[in-house]
Amino acid sequence: MKKWLIPVIVIAIVAFGLYSWAVGFNNTAVEYEADAKTAWSNVESSYQRRNDLIGNLIKTVQGAADFERTTLREVIEARAKATSTNIDASKLTEANMAQFQQAQTGLSGALSKLLVSVERYPELKANQNFLELQSQLEGTENRINVARDRYNENVNIYDKHISKFPGTLLAGMFGFEEMPRYKADPGSENAPDVDFDFK
Repeated sequence: MKKWLIPVIVIAIVAFGLYSWAVGFNNTAVEYEADAKTAWSNVESSYQRRNDLIGNLIKTVQGAADFERTTLREVIEARAKATSTNIDASKLTEANMAQFQQAQTGLSGALSKLLVSVERYPELKANQNFLELQSQLEGTENRINVARDRYNENVNIYDKHISKFPGTLLAGMFGFEEMPRYKADPGSENAPDVDFDFK
């Protein structure tokens, strides 16, 4: 056996090992990134379900002739803003996420105000359609929370994969970047003020 053949074989084995490692890292990162993007789509889908239910809720509430028009208009405007704020899963950035979250938080606030206002309208509280929509909205809020948690879990798996050494060396070369997580609304760490003054 020729002496030059041994180094060539060793180099070929090392090169094949490095190639296999790089391909394995890349394919796993692609898979984890796709899972995180799908999880984000599920978040948006849950919010879309809420928006659809709110549209039906608005129609039901509009049937009450003397219902507070200002409150209803706030919900309609907040819903329009929330439905116009979407993020392409391939362009998830901290800024885009903050803008999306701000629009959804605005809608949540307007919706809460609407549901509190309903307490003064016995005919709405007795309306079967309204009660069913209210129940579906509560269930949808739970779905939204689960979808956001799953998104964060998938992002965590992806981010850990591309951040660990030595994978971090390849992440930059292959164009993999950390993805933003869904964060709590600003101020949500504070307990809400509860006012029992029913004047």
